[in-house]
Amino acid sequence: MALTYKTRKRLSLLILLIGMPVYVILAVTVMNTLPRLPLWAEVPVYILLGVAWILPLKALFKGIGQPDPDQK
Repeated sequence: MALTYKTRKRLSLLILLIGMPVYVILAVTVMNTLPRLPLWAEVPVYILLGVAWILPLKALFKGIGQPDPDQK
Protein backbone atom coordinates (compact mmCIF):
# COMPACT_ATOMS: atom_id res chain seq x y z
CA MET A 1 0.00 0.00 0.00
CA ALA A 2 1.54 3.28 -1.13
CA LEU A 3 1.23 6.35 1.06
CA THR A 4 -0.33 9.46 -0.38
CA TYR A 5 1.76 12.61 -0.70
CA LYS A 6 -0.13 14.31 2.13
CA THR A 7 0.40 11.32 4.45
CA ARG A 8 4.10 11.13 3.60
CA LYS A 9 4.50 14.85 4.25
CA ARG A 10 2.79 14.64 7.64
CA LEU A 11 4.71 11.51 8.63
CA SER A 12 8.04 13.05 7.65
CA LEU A 13 7.24 16.16 9.71
CA LEU A 14 6.34 13.97 12.69
CA ILE A 15 9.60 12.06 12.34
CA LEU A 16 11.65 15.25 12.15
CA LEU A 17 9.93 16.95 15.09
CA ILE A 18 9.59 13.99 17.47
CA GLY A 19 11.60 11.05 16.17
CA MET A 20 14.82 12.91 15.42
CA PRO A 21 15.28 14.43 18.92
CA VAL A 22 14.48 11.03 20.47
CA TYR A 23 17.07 9.39 18.20
CA VAL A 24 19.71 12.00 19.10
CA ILE A 25 19.10 11.51 22.82
CA LEU A 26 19.27 7.74 22.38
CA ALA A 27 22.50 7.92 20.34
CA VAL A 28 24.22 10.21 22.85
CA THR A 29 23.07 8.02 25.75
CA VAL A 30 24.48 4.91 24.06
CA MET A 31 27.77 6.68 23.37
CA ASN A 32 28.00 7.80 27.01
CA THR A 33 27.43 4.26 28.32
CA LEU A 34 30.28 2.87 26.22
CA PRO A 35 33.81 3.13 27.56
CA ARG A 36 35.48 6.38 26.54
CA LEU A 37 36.84 6.12 23.00
CA PRO A 38 39.72 8.19 21.67
CA LEU A 39 38.67 11.19 19.58
CA TRP A 40 39.83 9.60 16.32
CA ALA A 41 37.45 6.68 16.93
CA GLU A 42 34.58 8.66 18.42
CA VAL A 43 34.12 11.08 15.51
CA PRO A 44 33.46 8.35 12.88
CA VAL A 45 30.97 6.66 15.24
CA TYR A 46 29.02 9.92 15.59
CA ILE A 47 29.13 10.44 11.82
CA LEU A 48 27.85 6.90 11.28
CA LEU A 49 25.05 7.43 13.82
CA GLY A 50 24.21 10.75 12.16
CA VAL A 51 23.74 9.13 8.76
CA ALA A 52 22.25 5.79 9.86
CA TRP A 53 18.84 7.18 10.83
CA ILE A 54 18.03 8.35 7.31
CA LEU A 55 18.78 5.10 5.46
CA PRO A 56 15.55 3.27 6.40
CA LEU A 57 13.52 6.48 5.93
CA LYS A 58 14.96 7.56 2.58
CA ALA A 59 11.89 6.48 0.60
CA LEU A 60 9.59 8.42 2.91
CA PHE A 61 11.51 11.69 2.54
CA LYS A 62 12.09 11.40 -1.20
CA GLY A 63 10.13 14.05 -3.12
CA ILE A 64 8.60 15.77 -0.08
CA GLY A 65 9.95 19.19 -1.14
CA GLN A 66 8.29 18.93 -4.56
CA PRO A 67 4.74 20.08 -5.36
CA ASP A 68 1.96 17.54 -4.81
CA PRO A 69 1.91 15.32 -7.90
CA ASP A 70 -1.78 14.46 -7.38
CA GLN A 71 -2.89 18.09 -7.31
CA LYS A 72 -3.76 19.62 -10.67
